[in-house]
Amino acid sequence: MSIIIKPIISEKANYLTDLRGHYSFLVNPKSNKIQIKKAIEVAYGVKVADISTMIYAPKVSSKHTKKGLQVGKTSKLKKAVVALAEGEVIDIFATN
Repeated sequence: MSIIIKPIISEKANYLTDLRGHYSFLVNPKSNKIQIKKAIEVAYGVKVADISTMIYAPKVSSKHTKKGLQVGKTSKLKKAVVALAEGEVIDIFATN
C-alpha cells in the first residue's frame, strides 16, 4: 500500500508553499496522520512539524441516454497539507 499518491501542484498549493512553507499531497484514503508523516519523512528526508488532512467525498454524475439513465461516480480522495520544521524545504520537481 503506497501512502503518498502524488504532490498537488496548483495555484493555491504553490501559494501556501511560498507563503507558509506548507506542501499538499494526495494520499491513500485509508492512511492516518502518523503513516503520512513517516512516509513523507522517508521519501523526502525532511522533518514534518504538523499535518492537516481532508477527505473529499465521491462526486456522482448522471446523464440521460437512449438506454436510460447512466450513473457514475469518482473515487474518494484524501488530501494532506504538511507543515515542515523551520528551515526545511521539499523540492517537488527534483527527479529521484
